[in-house]
Amino acid sequence: MLQVIERSNDPQVRQLRKNYVSPSETIAAIDLIIHEILKDCPFVAINVATGCLCDRSERIRIFKAGPSFKALVSSMTTEVDNERILRVVTIFFGYVMFSHAWQGNEPSFQDVNVVKSVWNLPDTPLHKKLRNFCQETRRLGHNWAWCDTCCIDKSTSSILNQSLTSMYQWYAGSAATIVFLAGVAHPSKPGDLLRSLWMTRAWTLQELLSPKVIFFYDSEWKPYLGNTGSNHKESPEIMQELVDATNIPHGTIFTFTPDDLGVREKLRLASTRNATVEEDVAYSLIGIFKSDIRPHYGERADALGHLLEEIVARSGEVTVLAWSGKPSSYNSCLPASISVYNQTPHSPPLIEGKEMERCINELREKLPKQEVRSICNKINRLSSVRFAARRLHLPCIIFPVKSLEKPYEGNEKLYRTRVSGLGQVEFTTTDDLLRNEPRKFVFAHPWIRYIRGPSSGVAWGDDLESDTDTDFDGVAPSHAVSAPRIDNYTRALEMIARLGQPFNALLLVQQPNGEYKRVAAENEIVVSGLGTNIAPKNVRATVLEIL
Repeated sequence: MLQVIERSNDPQVRQLRKNYVSPSETIAAIDLIIHEILKDCPFVAINVATGCLCDRSERIRIFKAGPSFKALVSSMTTEVDNERILRVVTIFFGYVMFSHAWQGNEPSFQDVNVVKSVWNLPDTPLHKKLRNFCQETRRLGHNWAWCDTCCIDKSTSSILNQSLTSMYQWYAGSAATIVFLAGVAHPSKPGDLLRSLWMTRAWTLQELLSPKVIFFYDSEWKPYLGNTGSNHKESPEIMQELVDATNIPHGTIFTFTPDDLGVREKLRLASTRNATVEEDVAYSLIGIFKSDIRPHYGERADALGHLLEEIVARSGEVTVLAWSGKPSSYNSCLPASISVYNQTPHSPPLIEGKEMERCINELREKLPKQEVRSICNKINRLSSVRFAARRLHLPCIIFPVKSLEKPYEGNEKLYRTRVSGLGQVEFTTTDDLLRNEPRKFVFAHPWIRYIRGPSSGVAWGDDLESDTDTDFDGVAPSHAVSAPRIDNYTRALEMIARLGQPFNALLLVQQPNGEYKRVAAENEIVVSGLGTNIAPKNVRATVLEIL
């Protein structure tokens, strides 16, 4: 009919063409929406009706051969209904992700391709696990299932790497995620999930957090705790187990995004999890950290080094350096194992209220304004932390070690030092620090963000009085007024008060070419700090290059 209207000699008839859409216009709109949907979907998925592995083009072919596509095209004659197209396309291409602990010789991409369908695989317990997952996906009303064992062609490194870096988004965009708890006997009991092997594996952290809808099944493929609800993240009983297992709030688990947790909290969550392949400890965190590192199996422990380097470089978050134990060969300020982040790092108590008033008043009496400005500007002129070629460029305040000794016979690990500005400091390490050749040691205070505080640094020019807010003589002591004005001078004193607190120090030893390496202490080295007896000479702000 549209062709007849278009070919009419009557202009008024031809004008009627604007009231209709052609099938080609509808198909173009459908193709555009399919493209947008599929770009965030797995590259390959299992057709749960046939058991065949289908790439994106094959899924499109199946959709266009089906009744849903034909109904869309034939029913849209006057206008393209994009909302309806989106609903239909989303439902058809919706997929279910599988989360499980690998149990050995799992079916591979090649295994399924050889026999053409998961239904044709030999009868083994692991093949049955895959088939049960597909059957459950179909029962839930979805067409496509994804399993990491057989939906990634691991023989092609580019596909493997793209899959690993996309996996977080695939779980987040899934219609549902099915979790199989192989070690949880039926009938399941409260606490079984908390104690399950699944909860200890590296990859399952993102598989727990990223999906919006999740279902847990016991070893007999029965819903965990008999819960037949539409989403186990909505079950108070199951969610309480997840809260107990992760120590993060219910709401964060329910609607997790990578920005919901800080760097240190994410590392804590990962610290108790294990991976069969060493590199997977790092690669399993790519999505949670929104990392750009590229997987390269064979780099072994360097994978964790690459991840931590990127975290520090991108976020400026130096709490990554707060650990004790064995250092990495990648960089001495990074740990050899992610397990160290299960340690609770030293956190100085917040100075606020009357305690902050007391410190400020003491500092006003002890420090001339010029010295306050000098200390403040030394700290605020420090550059940002950065990595380059595995070398950490660390802004910090250093305290030189004047003497080093072993104070007690029989305790080969304990050392005592006398430190400029800090006095006596003791620590334990398995490193032999008393060699014949003289070496320079320093303690470093790298927590510059904490010292700067909420103001993120207030730097003054040469003219102290140029800013009306820095008219120091006009600022009364904070105890003399009910609502003191917070000017640059007061903020600087607050900064110096934070500098005076106890802190977790890094012990560094200078190398022949001037760089430094971190000494691996067995426990955190928490030093007393400078208190309020602070002088500019004790505030040595610098950037150290650490190997």
